[in-house]
Amino acid sequence: MELPIAVLAVILFIIISGIRQINQYERGVRFTMGKFSGIMSPGWSVIIPVFQSYQKVDMRTKAIDVPDQNAITRDNVSVQVNAVIYYKVSDAEKAIIEVEDFRYAISQYAQTTMRNIVGEVTLDELLSGRDRIADRIREIVEKETGAWGLTVQNVELKDVSLPEDMQRTIAKQAEAEREKRAVIINSEGELAAAQNVSQAAKMLSEVPGALHLRTLQSINDISSDKSNTIVFTVPLEILKAIEGFKKP
Repeated sequence: MELPIAVLAVILFIIISGIRQINQYERGVRFTMGKFSGIMSPGWSVIIPVFQSYQKVDMRTKAIDVPDQNAITRDNVSVQVNAVIYYKVSDAEKAIIEVEDFRYAISQYAQTTMRNIVGEVTLDELLSGRDRIADRIREIVEKETGAWGLTVQNVELKDVSLPEDMQRTIAKQAEAEREKRAVIINSEGELAAAQNVSQAAKMLSEVPGALHLRTLQSINDISSDKSNTIVFTVPLEILKAIEGFKKP
């Protein structure tokens, strides 16, 4: 018995209207009469109207900007920290069934975790160990969101803002540290120069006539410039010795 053309047309219309396209970077979560009934792979799939429904899930890596969060470090310094989280959906079924809105959920959880982690470290640790702190945030967020079918790939701290008075204090501290290093380097240079001069004086005193030759060499170097006036200092003992020769 052949079906009427009208019935065939209705069946064909239902099939055509139930065709859904899933792109390569997506997965479809199918529900039959409200119950999970499978994952729709990329390509065309048929959804029976009324009895079935589906939701698309983007499986690509996503970036969530975590807005500025006011936090207080362990040493009671108020800071503003913001970050970016890179994650992707690894299990489409869990991402739809286990949590109402996984995008909103991971954003809120990341904000709370970032405030808590910042409160556990000092300001110096926050400024010098940003990569370590970001890894700590990633581990905590990934541990919780793994049950939602999400995989956190990376967390980056974008900026750490300090109050103006704290910025001035840090600038003064850095300036004092630079001055300290400059004084140390200068003193080390003076010490090395003094050691070399002492060693040279010792060598000149051990060789007979060396000091006299060094004095004549210095005079010769000065006399090469005609604009210089040479003042040769004679020890008082020598003058007294000469006067002794003059006495009868």
